[in-house]
Amino acid sequence: MKALACLAQPTPRLARSLHLPAIAVLLGSLLLAPAVLAVEPAAAAPLATASAPAAQASGPAAASEPSPTATDNPAQPASAAAAAPAHDLSPWGMYQGADVVVKGVMIGLLLASVVTWTIWLAKGLELLGARRRLRGELADFKGLRSLDQAAELAHAKHSFSAVLIEDAQDELRLSANLVEKEGIKERVSFRLERLVAASGRQMSVGTGVLATIGSVSPFVGLFGTVWGIMNSFIGIAESQTTNLAVVAPGIAEALLATALGLVAAIPAVVIYNVFARSIAGYKAQVADISAQVLLLVSRDLDRQPPTAAPRSAAPMAKVG
Repeated sequence: MKALACLAQPTPRLARSLHLPAIAVLLGSLLLAPAVLAVEPAAAAPLATASAPAAQASGPAAASEPSPTATDNPAQPASAAAAAPAHDLSPWGMYQGADVVVKGVMIGLLLASVVTWTIWLAKGLELLGARRRLRGELADFKGLRSLDQAAELAHAKHSFSAVLIEDAQDELRLSANLVEKEGIKERVSFRLERLVAASGRQMSVGTGVLATIGSVSPFVGLFGTVWGIMNSFIGIAESQTTNLAVVAPGIAEALLATALGLVAAIPAVVIYNVFARSIAGYKAQVADISAQVLLLVSRDLDRQPPTAAPRSAAPMAKVG
């Protein structure tokens, strides 16, 4: 037992031998600590350099990707512009987008334009045929010698001069028993003048509509324009914006009414002036034919034998 107790209690030499390795380990760790600390930053440096390009690569991507606050504001006008319907600025599209009053003005001006071209076609053909027919009749009158020959020729050809000839013959029948020939000529001339004026008025039928269209259409178109611009300004006040893209379609629709007014007015004025000159030429041709009829009447009157002058009463014998 005593031997075991001696073995259990270490001797001072054994204790010192046991402490020496621990002290050696402690001194070794103290010596190796600076080397370990120097190696750890060097090993961490490649990791930092490896992570730096990744950070640089992710940096432009992160910069290129806009933040939610930065992308939301610019996207709103773009989305609003894309969501806004594109206006059709063709004439038909502007008509469809116009106000009801402006549409009525446009339809009225288009109908006026149709009436103008219809009158131009109908009256132009009528005038062309009438003037050509009168030129042929005037050439036929130059070879006639009496009013009866002219009447036969006019009835055979159903010409316009038949009306003048019949009126002159009617006056000759009514003045058959009259002696004064100059009075007969004056009455025939007066009746022929009335027929010439009536033919001019008849040929002028329809041209007054052209004058009305030419003078009224610009003001009707201007009314449509004023109404459309008024609605555009009302829209500006309601939307509280002065953006030209918002205002332009309404103003363009309003100006289309003025354009249609000019489209209806300008041809009407030009065609009216052309018809006025043509009708004046037509009346001159009718006046020439009436002069030929009056010439034949005068020739027939001169062929008639002179009538005896009425005798004057015999003077009464004086008694006493």
